[in-house]
Amino acid sequence: LRFDEQVRVVVFKSQVKGVFCAGADLKERAKMDDAEVGEFVRRLRNLMDEIAALPVPTIAAIDGYALGGGLELALACDLRVAASSAKMGLIETTRGLLPGAGGTQRLPRCVGVGLAKELIFTGRQIDGEQAASMGLVNHSVPQNSEGDAAYQRTLTLAKEILPQAPFAVKMGKLAINKGMEV
Repeated sequence: LRFDEQVRVVVFKSQVKGVFCAGADLKERAKMDDAEVGEFVRRLRNLMDEIAALPVPTIAAIDGYALGGGLELALACDLRVAASSAKMGLIETTRGLLPGAGGTQRLPRCVGVGLAKELIFTGRQIDGEQAASMGLVNHSVPQNSEGDAAYQRTLTLAKEILPQAPFAVKMGKLAINKGMEV
């Protein structure tokens, strides 16, 4: 995707109804030794960094659960759209873990340090409306009978981006991302 000049917007969507991404398989992770866990987390973090570094806008369509690494995936995207009924949270602390794929850096940039600490310390799950009110998602939409309301709104958002000058959009993304690091 990084090198395909035809790609103008990337949308992340689940094929599983009611779940955007439920995060890592903790039963599988429990069977890993320390070295394997370290490698797993490193690769996961690198994947999220690669998604965040894509030169085109990325949008997460959150039509269900986005927990742990699932929310970290959404946070790696530039924009997020959630169904009002979606459930999101960095719930790792409820499992004796720490968000390891960039959530501890990306969540505070979205919602502020104090609120990010509260959400991470408590492991609280929030719905799409709460996420919109705190700036975690760009839009919250009522879920439809097909279970893809966020995806439908994401397509509308992508169609607003498509007619814009590709180079200007790419440079705008780069300038914002680099500026956030200053």
